[in-house]
Parts: sequence; structure tokens; C-alpha cells
Amino acid sequence: MNKVILMGRLTRDPEVRYSQGASQTSVARFSVAVDRRFKREGEPDADFFNCTCFGKQAEFVERYLHKGTKVVLCGRIQNDNYTNKDGQMVYSVRVMVDEIEFAESKNASAGNNDGGYNNGYNNGGFGGGNAPAASGAGDGFMNIPDGIDEELPFN
Repeated sequence: MNKVILMGRLTRDPEVRYSQGASQTSVARFSVAVDRRFKREGEPDADFFNCTCFGKQAEFVERYLHKGTKVVLCGRIQNDNYTNKDGQMVYSVRVMVDEIEFAESKNASAGNNDGGYNNGYNNGGFGGGNAPAASGAGDGFMNIPDGIDEELPFN
């Protein structure tokens, strides 16, 4: 079985490209810093993992994630070995992401020096921009007006 679950922050803005051909597929590459739970003197505080995702996941990453965003992701580890121009074998691994989600609220993310994320509610993202504005309570949640149940696509 090859399965990995990571929680960490993007170390840079994602790089998104599109494949050529009749059916273009988006490909997002990014790096996630995962804090070490235990560390010894002289060891690094975090590990850095290169990640790749495709299709709808890549479009989500492109639209909503940027440097500093805290995410939880699930995927598999894949060898990313190659021979460099000097003929030496370079060994590395890459996480092929199957699922990715936000790991903190928008307000918690806004307090992060490296940035936050935009949940897209009032700019054509989730809900087509028709969702109500967030309350000023500062709790990371928004007020849902009465009667909105009829507009939801699920019950």
C-alpha cells in the first residue's frame, strides 16, 4: 500500500501548466513544509515535500492556494529519479496528490505572515458569488440567512 497524508504550508505559490493536445489537462506543482513533531539539536524544524496534482485538483490549487496556505493532502509517493547532465543519478520523491483541503479558516490564515487564502465567496468562486458576506464576528464562520435552504442543491 502506498498512501501518505500530510499537513503543512505551501512554501511558494503553485506552478500550474496545461498539457497540449485535444483535451488539455491542468498540472499543478507546489511544495509543502511539514513541521517535525520532535526534533533534535541541529536537525531541521520541517521537512519539505514536492507535490503534483492534475485536473480539477490542479484547478482548485491554482485558484485558491498560495504561499503560506495551510493544507491537508492525501496521495501517494512516487519516485522522481533522473540522471543529471554530469551523468550522476539524482534520487528524489514526489507526492502525487489525490485529495487536498484547507487546514485552517480564512481568518486564521490571514494572521499568518506568509499569506492567507481567498475562499472565493464574493468573487465568483464557490456558490457563484451569491453567498452572503462573512459576519464580523471574527470566528471564521459566516452567517447563513433564513430561507437559503431552498437554494441549496442538496437536502
